[in-house]
Amino acid sequence: MPRSTEIVGEKTNSTGLIIHRIIAYVVLVLLVVVSLFPFYLLIINATRGRSQAGIRWYPDHFLATNFKNLFSGSTAVAYGSVWRSLANSLFISACASLLSVYFSALTAYATHVYQFKLRKFADMFILIVMMVPTQASAIGFYQFMNKLGWTDTPLIIPAVAAPATYYFMKQYMASALPLEIVEAARIDGCGEFKTFNKIVTPILKPAFAVQIIFTFVTNWNNYFMPRLILTSKSKYTIPLVLNAMRYAGPQEKDVGMFSLYIVLAILPVVIVYLCLSKFIIRGVALGSVKG
Repeated sequence: MPRSTEIVGEKTNSTGLIIHRIIAYVVLVLLVVVSLFPFYLLIINATRGRSQAGIRWYPDHFLATNFKNLFSGSTAVAYGSVWRSLANSLFISACASLLSVYFSALTAYATHVYQFKLRKFADMFILIVMMVPTQASAIGFYQFMNKLGWTDTPLIIPAVAAPATYYFMKQYMASALPLEIVEAARIDGCGEFKTFNKIVTPILKPAFAVQIIFTFVTNWNNYFMPRLILTSKSKYTIPLVLNAMRYAGPQEKDVGMFSLYIVLAILPVVIVYLCLSKFIIRGVALGSVKG
């Protein structure tokens, strides 16, 4: 009798697990559908014609026309060159993300490894800088850039200062970088920069991948600072061209061409994520837990 009761209990538990698993799969499928549905509508809209209004649920045959109009000379005159804006955004985002992640990690390495009197003050100062909104310092930033003669130039050097990236790197080092490794390298006669570049950087590879994704997307989608600094259409980034298309007059607005440009603007971000996504879970997990 106890044996039969145990068998019935095991069957009940297994049935409950199957039901819970089915519910979890259904919820996950619904979440995936809800997440991908806007992208589906965006791709469908990229096939629409200029005069078509309302929401469409199936693709049309204007994709080739929209592609031709998007890269035509008239579009470049009205909004700025699409190819150039893609190249500008790619150049700025790639350079800014790589430099920002490297120098943030170098700064975090200095405050993590070295013991000096102003160490806590440096941490507090960087924290205060991180808490200041970008809009609050916009006027002073523009005046500073104007005095340096850096107006209407790519925003690469200012993007190197990234307090949030610094704190992530420092947390990651606290959990994944033993100081004994650095001390052993010093005993072997390895210089500080060589220690960082040859020994510490490979350990930080997952954190580098995570922050490159985040900083690349941030700079790719950045609208406020390029709008404040850039004035020449030849130096426009993707958000500036999209804004010009978005607020064009009724006779100039083309929903199909606008949607196609958004699709093309999303592709580089997706490619970067797919290339580095295998590091993101490990990097976030180790960076958020202090050992």
